[in-house]
Amino acid sequence: MYTTFSRLLAGTIALAVATSATQAADLSPPAPAPIPYMAPVQPYSIVSEVRVGGAVHDPGAPEGKLGNWSKVDVNGEILFAKPPVSADPFWQAFVPRPTVGGSYSTGGRTSYAYIGGTWTFDIFPETFNRRVFVEGFFGGAAHDGYTGPKVGAPFGFNRLGCNPLFREAAALGFRITEHWSVMATVEHMSNAGLCHDNRGLTNFGGKIGYTF
Repeated sequence: MYTTFSRLLAGTIALAVATSATQAADLSPPAPAPIPYMAPVQPYSIVSEVRVGGAVHDPGAPEGKLGNWSKVDVNGEILFAKPPVSADPFWQAFVPRPTVGGSYSTGGRTSYAYIGGTWTFDIFPETFNRRVFVEGFFGGAAHDGYTGPKVGAPFGFNRLGCNPLFREAAALGFRITEHWSVMATVEHMSNAGLCHDNRGLTNFGGKIGYTF
C-alpha cells in the first residue's frame, strides 16, 4: 500500500510540474514576427540618358559637297526623365523626354545647339526582347551659320535664311545592354519656308548612349 501511495504522489507531483511549465510557456512573450521584405529604393535621377556621336555634315549641299572629310560634326546630347503627365501607362508612353544637345562642325561650317523632345518606341518588344527601338525628335535650334541674302553668301556655306530653325531627327537603335545602346541617325534643320532662304541642313551619322 505504501508503494502504491508513493507512485500516486510521484505522479501528482510530475503532473503539477508539467502544468506549471506549460502555463509559464503560455505567459512568455511571443517571438517577434519576421521583418517583411522591402525592395530597395531606386535612386531617382532627372537625367535619363547621355549620348555622344558624329555625323557627316550635309553631304551634297554647299557645306558638305567639297569632299573634305574634315567636315564631320561631333554631337552630344542629354535626355531628361519623362515628366509624369498621365497615370495611364499607355498615354505616358507618348510623353517625350526633354532633350538638349549641340553639334560642332570640325570643318568650320555651321554649328548649332538645340532643345526639344525625344519620343522612343520599342519595335516588336516581345520578339526583339526590347532591344530594337525607333526615335523621333522635334524642337528648335540656334546656329552660327549664314542667314543673309544669296548675294554675298560665303563660299561653301548654306543659306539658312534665319535663326533659330526647326530641327527634326530620327534614329534606329539597338540596346547592347541594360545601359548601353547604339543608334543610326538622320537630322534636318530648316525654317519651314518662313524666311527668304530655306536651304537647310541634313546630317547623317550615329551615336552611342548610356542610360541611367
